Amino acid sequence: MRRLVPHWQPIHGQIVALFGVVILLEYSTPPPYVFGYLYIGAVLLVRGQLGRRATRWVTAIAMVLTLLNLFIPGLEPIATVTIANRSITVLALAVTGWLSDRIQGYEQAITHQYAQILAQAQLARMREDFVSTLTHDLKTPLLGAIETLHAFDAQRFGAITPAQRRAIAVMIRSHQTTLQLVETLMDIYRNDSEGLCLQPTDVDAMALAEETIMAFTALAASRQVHLRLHQGESDFRQPCWVRADGLQLQRVLSNLMANAIHHSPRGSLVEVVVCPRGEDCLVQVLDQGQGIAAEEMAHLFERFYQGHSDRQAKGTGLGLYLSRQIVEAHGGTIWAASRQPRGAVFAFRLPIQSPVMDNDRMMPGAPHR
Repeated sequence: MRRLVPHWQPIHGQIVALFGVVILLEYSTPPPYVFGYLYIGAVLLVRGQLGRRATRWVTAIAMVLTLLNLFIPGLEPIATVTIANRSITVLALAVTGWLSDRIQGYEQAITHQYAQILAQAQLARMREDFVSTLTHDLKTPLLGAIETLHAFDAQRFGAITPAQRRAIAVMIRSHQTTLQLVETLMDIYRNDSEGLCLQPTDVDAMALAEETIMAFTALAASRQVHLRLHQGESDFRQPCWVRADGLQLQRVLSNLMANAIHHSPRGSLVEVVVCPRGEDCLVQVLDQGQGIAAEEMAHLFERFYQGHSDRQAKGTGLGLYLSRQIVEAHGGTIWAASRQPRGAVFAFRLPIQSPVMDNDRMMPGAPHR
């Protein structure tokens, strides 16, 4: 036993005592009385306290001692039934030892995987803390750079040429895009750690869509993409009230519209459809772009997912993830699908907030008369 482990431990004394009791019972009774099954206790005790190698050694010793009782002390002739009983006992010990060895192997594998999971979780927390700190530190210099460029554009530091003004405009747009990405990163990590803080009011989704389309008119014109807002099959627009945080809901619409415009070919149409659907307000953004591969559909709204197609490769994988956070925080659902013959639709639905009459006007959330 001393060769199995380098230091004597209390468990070793218990195993030796158990072996001593079983040996005493085995060798003080006639061979037909089999007490070798009691060695299973020692095998299980070793499995729970010592390593796999010790378990194998204890099992082998128990099997040998069980068989030796056929010949020691050798006072009676060996019967066939006795040999059969001893063989069954040895087989039971072998199976117990084998199962104990397998269980120990599984436990070691599980422990190793658990340690890896903990290490990965810690690494993920460190990475998120690093990104959160980095984005926070990047925001201040970006704001300073944008303000400085605006000062140059206003000629506070002297006259500028038309070429310089165009270059300054490009730099401002670039810095604003970077600032928007930094703010998106900050919002995502804040939402993951603290949850999304909403300030819900009664919002007309149709009016909000109109405002968002107006904000994207210049971008759509620069890419020669046409924008259209309608309500189902009709161009006649009626309010579609929802209880939501207007600013956050507009971010969702902006992300979906920017995604559609950037992935639409020149001369194509991007449609925004806002209409009631049962007890929900359904908002759809449809484009005529490349569409979405079937294997990528389930991953579109994951953080940092960019996919393998040209459609996903153009983005950062943050806008759709943030949109999912916002919609789900409102108790809604968001999804995407491919269109036939080409294109994609990104849609979300929110519960409708029914308006009531107030002073002969439709006002959401007003008290009943």
